[in-house]
Amino acid sequence: MCSVSPAYEVSAHFFYAEKGGRILSSPKGSDFASQNKEDYKIAKRIITISREFGSGGRFIGEEVAKKLGIAYYDKDIIGQIAEQSGLSPEYIKENAELSPKKGLFAYAFAGRDITGKSIEDIVYEAQRKVILELAGKEPCVIVGRNAHYTLKDRDDVLNVFIHGDMPEKTQRIMGLYNVEEKEAVKIIADTDKRRMTNYNFYTEQRWGKASNYTLCLNSSQLGYDRCEKIILDCM
Repeated sequence: MCSVSPAYEVSAHFFYAEKGGRILSSPKGSDFASQNKEDYKIAKRIITISREFGSGGRFIGEEVAKKLGIAYYDKDIIGQIAEQSGLSPEYIKENAELSPKKGLFAYAFAGRDITGKSIEDIVYEAQRKVILELAGKEPCVIVGRNAHYTLKDRDDVLNVFIHGDMPEKTQRIMGLYNVEEKEAVKIIADTDKRRMTNYNFYTEQRWGKASNYTLCLNSSQLGYDRCEKIILDCM
């Protein structure tokens, strides 16, 4: 059983691979990366990684993609979203996954064009289009950007939410950003609040709720390696 904080439930399902017309369960504890991938039709082609800031979700997602030998999409799709929306990459980097700094009310009072769309709406639609195109092109890992909601109508997606305990997340951000503990805590709180607001507004779901994902993993309790192994064992 996965170890998670009281705020989250464990939502885990077992998936199957098909070989030669037979349904095979992935052997418990098997190393998927060492198997002959050409022998298997992966039941889950896409992995989405949603995460709390500082939980290491991006690192875990990248490592899983490497071990599976599939594409990894994170910040590198910013250019594609910018091209689709007609906005600058700098603007997309700051706003595509986060709510305006003024919070939820900023969506309600945002300026809109003659079609009734705000800049935030245009960014979200461009982001959604890019994610759908990537998922339709090849097996991949997609980090953040409400990808699991965008792909909710597909049955070949493994949706993962990575969270962690505040002490470990704080230490990680202190090291990555070279800031003091107080500033690290503030960065974590502000970033997650903006992610949550963006997610809740566009999906009408609750960010971090276990039932919205296939797996909810506490990287502080499990460690990065174990999180990666659990994800790989579900493929």
